[in-house]
Amino acid sequence: MSVCLWQQNSPRLASKWSVSRLTQEKSCKGIRLLKVEDNPPIIPPDVESLRDFVGQWWVAHVKSRNEKALAHDLLRKNISYFLPMSWKVHRQSGRTIRSLLPLFSGYLFFCGRENERIELLRTNRVANLIVVNDQKTLIDELAQIEIALRAGAPLIPHKYLKVGQRCRIIAGPLAGLTGIIVRAGNTARLLLQVDILGQAAAVEIDIDMIELLD
Repeated sequence: MSVCLWQQNSPRLASKWSVSRLTQEKSCKGIRLLKVEDNPPIIPPDVESLRDFVGQWWVAHVKSRNEKALAHDLLRKNISYFLPMSWKVHRQSGRTIRSLLPLFSGYLFFCGRENERIELLRTNRVANLIVVNDQKTLIDELAQIEIALRAGAPLIPHKYLKVGQRCRIIAGPLAGLTGIIVRAGNTARLLLQVDILGQAAAVEIDIDMIELLD
């Protein structure tokens, strides 16, 4: 079976997000195989972009390994959320295992009003909530990660950096994204930052496709 992880009901995006393998996920009882279609979508399937969400944004600090379960709960309750995820590939017992993991481990972003916040707390999956004082900045930062995921760019968790040159991508499907540029050997990476978490995600880029902003 082929399933679109981004929006399962969106044929427009299926070519970029279709996968058919089993993924492996740890549960409290050990290791079990998790079908791709059992994973929650990154955002609810009936919205075009997280910028369309209505209400106040919050960051949920989720109890251990509850990110996907919480996303499923919110989907059933019709509460808007954003759970960026990426594939991790590793070898085990001679087999290649692909796991779909939250990009920011332990965190889920959701948007709503006071009654949605109360419903989220009733799931008993949240350790605490982080208040977002600068709503616009968070939305802009998350929107950049959303664009990168929609473009099919492989994102990996990366240590957050406060220093370094800021740049903008000027060509290609990621044109317009801004962030901090870092180098690792001959590889250039752009850090897409989420300030409220003190974390970032990195996407590999061609050094010729950027312009410095500093």
